[in-house]
Amino acid sequence: MEIVINLKQHVGAPCEAIVKVGDIVKRGQLIAVPSSLGANIHSSVSGKITNIDTAITILMDENQPDDFIKIPDTSDNLEAIKEAGVVGAGGAGFPTHVKLANKIEGGNLIVNAAECEPLLNHNIEYIKNHADLIVRGVRYLMDITSAKNGYIAIKPKHRKALIALSNACKDIEDINIKFLPNMYPAGDERVIIREVLGELMQPGELPTKYNSIIVNIETLKNCVLAIEMRKPVISKDLTIAGKVHDETKVFFDQAIGTPISYYIDEAGGLLDGSGEIVIGGPFTGKRAGENAYISKISGGILVAVEFPKDAAEFGILACECGAQEDRLSEIVESMGGKVVASTKCKRMVEVNGRFRCDKPGECPGQAESILKLKQGGAKAIITGTCED
Repeated sequence: MEIVINLKQHVGAPCEAIVKVGDIVKRGQLIAVPSSLGANIHSSVSGKITNIDTAITILMDENQPDDFIKIPDTSDNLEAIKEAGVVGAGGAGFPTHVKLANKIEGGNLIVNAAECEPLLNHNIEYIKNHADLIVRGVRYLMDITSAKNGYIAIKPKHRKALIALSNACKDIEDINIKFLPNMYPAGDERVIIREVLGELMQPGELPTKYNSIIVNIETLKNCVLAIEMRKPVISKDLTIAGKVHDETKVFFDQAIGTPISYYIDEAGGLLDGSGEIVIGGPFTGKRAGENAYISKISGGILVAVEFPKDAAEFGILACECGAQEDRLSEIVESMGGKVVASTKCKRMVEVNGRFRCDKPGECPGQAESILKLKQGGAKAIITGTCED
């Protein structure tokens, strides 16, 4: 099987390959480095490099080792996280060593355990069996950032994961569990700051303004593995769901660069009537084909039903918290419809050239927006938000 490892799996510029076609590489070997903002990339398998362009293609050996090449010894844990190439695994892809380089003396290290988007559940499944690792990770990152308080923010509906975390940190005074509302987008940073600290974070602000840093569960896991096992980021946890025979299935520690067709087969194959494949969550994921490959920021492989055919004239109501104009237009076109009008949720405000929601999770009435779309000729409305 060919493994295809994208050279851009993070915020910033693509990495530069430090290997060449024909090279034999080992699992865990460093194969690309950042040219500016970015994160190291390591081979997820042992094999032979067959192509390098925007990605590195590796023909994997038939027999794969269980071990891996460890990252070099480092003088501190932050450097280990950098060497391992840890990025925001929840989809943002921001280099974690850059985020954690901020000192927040007396501040708050917050773990996002919301698993915010519907259908995804690999983070929650991981917590159930590895709550002790999560708590150790909070301690490591508190020490790195000089944070005074550690919080794990989770929805109360995840009862088994919540019990596991409660048991793991019951005797630790400076690490506490905080509840998030059972809704989408509870994992938004502004929602987390609001619910955990009671502060109203404004659009465009960063958590550091509130003396806080937020990381998600899998990012935290990768930090711990880098520190304790010297393991680079060569694997990913995934949820596959939707129109596949197994309906919903979780995969842990899967080789980065594996084709998503492999996981569809592992989930029993596509059901009749299946439609598009989305990588990520149902709200913010992107359309992909079976020939796409998982990366450090892939979370879900979702197989949708076929789009209904509707040649209506559509109005689009976009929102930062969910699907925006390009994605909604893509859906309308797939249905055979035509976009005749578009507008944004009234909560969206422009900040530095980007539209952001000023109060995520507090959705207003949209009567005025709907009337505007109808005046533009819309016979049907499509939007990208709902409550979880």
